[in-house]
Amino acid sequence: MKPSGYYTSGEFAKMAHITIRTVRYYDKANILKPSYVNDSGARFYTDADFAKLQQILLLKYLGFSLDDIRSMTIGDLDRNMLKNSLNMQLKLVRERIEQMEMVSNAIEDITKALDKENDIDWSSMLNLIHLTNMENTLKTQYENSNNISARIKLHKLYSINKQGWFPWVYEQCDIHSGMNILEIGCGSGAFWKETMDKCNQCNVQITLNDISEGMLRDTKREFEKNYPEVHFNYQAFDCHDIPYDESIFDLVIANHVLFYCDDLSKALGEIRRILKPGGKLICSTYGASHMKEITTLVQEFNSSIILSADKLYDRFGLDNGADLLAPYFSSITRKIYKDELIVDKADPLIEYILSCHGNQNQYLLDRYKDFRTYVERKTKNKFHITKNSGLFVCTK
Repeated sequence: MKPSGYYTSGEFAKMAHITIRTVRYYDKANILKPSYVNDSGARFYTDADFAKLQQILLLKYLGFSLDDIRSMTIGDLDRNMLKNSLNMQLKLVRERIEQMEMVSNAIEDITKALDKENDIDWSSMLNLIHLTNMENTLKTQYENSNNISARIKLHKLYSINKQGWFPWVYEQCDIHSGMNILEIGCGSGAFWKETMDKCNQCNVQITLNDISEGMLRDTKREFEKNYPEVHFNYQAFDCHDIPYDESIFDLVIANHVLFYCDDLSKALGEIRRILKPGGKLICSTYGASHMKEITTLVQEFNSSIILSADKLYDRFGLDNGADLLAPYFSSITRKIYKDELIVDKADPLIEYILSCHGNQNQYLLDRYKDFRTYVERKTKNKFHITKNSGLFVCTK
């Protein structure tokens, strides 16, 4: 007998306008498992499974492989994660629309050139090739947006320091009228979203940078819609090669960025070059004990899980940062942000864990329900997480 509120595989396939073979394939590939399997092995699906299927089909339509989709949709039956996923899907669709418009324009330009000159505009052709390969960046953009959102959310919900990280960093920047400011690796623009009321009162010029053109377009789109009164410049580049003249910025902000640099000395040299004499670099990082309880949590569940393959604080952290900065700046001051997290709900913590740059998905995809139950048990009586983060104020 069919349970109330459930659909058989055949009913589920018919309602979704896909074949039963597709439903069985997604089940076998562990992309969309049934919500219930009875003693006879019959598989049943719920309304919530339609939400998961929608995401799978959209990502497939956008060109992602099934392996990509499998790793990108873990946990998305949870309500909060589903909402975040839908927002990211919307950004991806908008990004694809913009890409297709650029492809259309490039084709028109090449066609017009052929009509006028009876020759191929090879530079336009190369641009078209680049545009048609842009979908390769969509997965990275999707993951980065999700990851940033998950990390900010956990800190925002459960930090005991009520000032908040971004307002505290802003305070250390000592921003005043007339300054020319560059933020390297702005991501979603979260720093400015949290401090918009302050910077809106200052007559400053702000340039936002990210190495991801897609991420920067998302940020620009959101800022122009929601903060039209504040003017930002947007420039995509790698901080190892900054495309500006010497001595033009009063302040450079690098919020949890420098430990990702392949050649830190080159990046610091570039930052020093573009700063005015007396200009400042504000660069944040963390220490070895930062969020250590989360690593312990996941490794107690499965000792093979590594949330980050790199110990980023070894590359540029609170303990070694001053020595690494010393060759480039005349004055360096370290400041510590005093805080901790006290978490009493599983969802934001799970989202944070899934956002890490490690191998966790490899071990959690097949045991997600067990892992969720495990985290719920750990957070039931409040889960304390150490924060060991801060920044350096560096003067040229």
